[in-house]
Amino acid sequence: MARFHFRCSECGARYREDEVRYTCLRCARLQEPGREVRGILEVALDELPRSWPRADLASPAFLEAFLPIASGNSLPPLPVGGTPLLAAPRLRAELGMPHLWLKDDTRNPSGSTKDRASQLVVAKAREYGIGTIATASTGNAATALAASAAAAGLEVVVFVPASAPHAKLVQMLAYGARVVRVAGSYDQAFELCRAACERFGWYNRNTALNPFTVEGKKTAALEIGRQLASGPPDVVVVPCGDGVIISGVAKGFSDLVEAGLLARAPRLIAVQPAGSNALVRALASCAETAEPVTGAASVADSLVVEAPRAARLALRQIRVTGGAGVAVDDEAIVAAIRRLASAAGVFAEPAAAAALAGLESALERKLLDRAERAVLLVTGSGLKDVPAAARSVTIPEPVTADLDEALSSLRG
Repeated sequence: MARFHFRCSECGARYREDEVRYTCLRCARLQEPGREVRGILEVALDELPRSWPRADLASPAFLEAFLPIASGNSLPPLPVGGTPLLAAPRLRAELGMPHLWLKDDTRNPSGSTKDRASQLVVAKAREYGIGTIATASTGNAATALAASAAAAGLEVVVFVPASAPHAKLVQMLAYGARVVRVAGSYDQAFELCRAACERFGWYNRNTALNPFTVEGKKTAALEIGRQLASGPPDVVVVPCGDGVIISGVAKGFSDLVEAGLLARAPRLIAVQPAGSNALVRALASCAETAEPVTGAASVADSLVVEAPRAARLALRQIRVTGGAGVAVDDEAIVAAIRRLASAAGVFAEPAAAAALAGLESALERKLLDRAERAVLLVTGSGLKDVPAAARSVTIPEPVTADLDEALSSLRG
């Protein structure tokens, strides 16, 4: 059993697990509607493993060594993680980066990094004896939660913007989630979900609000540390919306350094769409928190938030690593979908392809050197938003079943 306590990321207050469920009791009083979550709790394990567990990365035996669960039996019977770290030689050659890797999280059960957080939240709900979990989502967190909960036999209610991609809606409904489509933004869905959980006693998975969302997402960093046995990466590029994924990645590397399993933590580069860039603007202005971007919008729907819910924590974590932030426009994101697919065989949704667009922007700004060891976190499958991916290609016109006509078509 992993013993742990909560530590407030703002004031440092310490809590036992039975004292609090979501946020710091002191700092939560500072919460403003529609703003970042105040008093985000970080999990502090009382003891970290001093050697790598002799188990597969996605196995309960590996996860229970690093996660705040009673045992591996708490985890839903749906393996999450253990995704490959790809060398992508053609992309390396194109970019002139001989030490570039892709962490391909499109291979997770529901097709995104969000499975990592949902797996842990479902495990904790099982330990707490709670039968219904709810979340607000632009799509991926909802499908991830629905998948893990379905495997565990728990009920799920999700609140998503009505504009969520059709494929993601179909996916979450197929898993059995009860879906509330909100005629409004993700931020409005977030507040609606919070109100519903308070009224009905559902367990709230909302990103940043639930402390186990950050903790679950750290497993991507644990795997990268284990997979790069030759040495830690110098830099990891992470697409950002609310800031929870990058906070989780930072937590994972921090845990590995504290455990003596990694010599140092890498710099973290946050990538956001130009139309939803609150964190990047805050990094540029050295602000403590991020000012909301009213009317935030982008083709990368998974990254669209007006007020990043983990802003304070994410900004602090990025700065501690010596990292930075870059914003990329939708044209660059769409172009990166095809480039990632054609040069590396990885089909990514816009939010995931933003990592490659961000890497190229970071290279132009000299935020990293081409000789450095770099990892791109590819966070979601392109099958989740095929219409967006279709913008990066041209569908050929049909031809008759005639070889000469077919050859003419191939010549363009």
